[in-house]
Amino acid sequence: MQKAVVFDVGRVLFHWQLAALFEKLIDDRDELDWFLANVVTEEWHFEHDRGRAIADMVAERIALYPQYEVHIRAYAERFNETIPGPVEGSHALVERLAGAGVPLYCLTNFGDEFWQMFRPDQPIFDLFEDIIVSGVEKIAKPEPRIYEIVEHRSGRSGAQLFFTDDNAANIAAARARGWDAHLFTDAASLEAQLVAAGLL
Repeated sequence: MQKAVVFDVGRVLFHWQLAALFEKLIDDRDELDWFLANVVTEEWHFEHDRGRAIADMVAERIALYPQYEVHIRAYAERFNETIPGPVEGSHALVERLAGAGVPLYCLTNFGDEFWQMFRPDQPIFDLFEDIIVSGVEKIAKPEPRIYEIVEHRSGRSGAQLFFTDDNAANIAAARARGWDAHLFTDAASLEAQLVAAGLL
């Protein structure tokens, strides 16, 4: 069976930075840093990636930080502004792989509701055979079960799956299943890895 390439989304295909939204709302740098470290944090955001409803998260957070209600609601309503644009060079690699007939998949930690907001405006995802979204499955990387879901839905396992992700723990979990997994740093390095694997 032909080897498939599995892409992460955040910080591999698209930049993701909570500050990209909140620097528009908080002028003071020290306050912004405190807000991102204590109120709308990446760790808290990860609860949505794992399947928790955004409305519950927002209500709970506003109760803890009522002075930041406007900002917390902005997180829910303007999430796409935390995604400033594509990672340089990555989309060109996806297009080259698709043009060569390589099967493509995504495995992303992404909240279901935020995914529904983001996906419709991004035609790059039309090139993928399937996209496994943690918020839909209600389980996130690096839990083994989400890798099993990819294996089941792609009909592949082990070395038949080339995987790239910016998170070392996610790569370690994939390697534990025998995947050909590579830590993403930039598109040029990924291109070299894909060439070495005979995929480009």
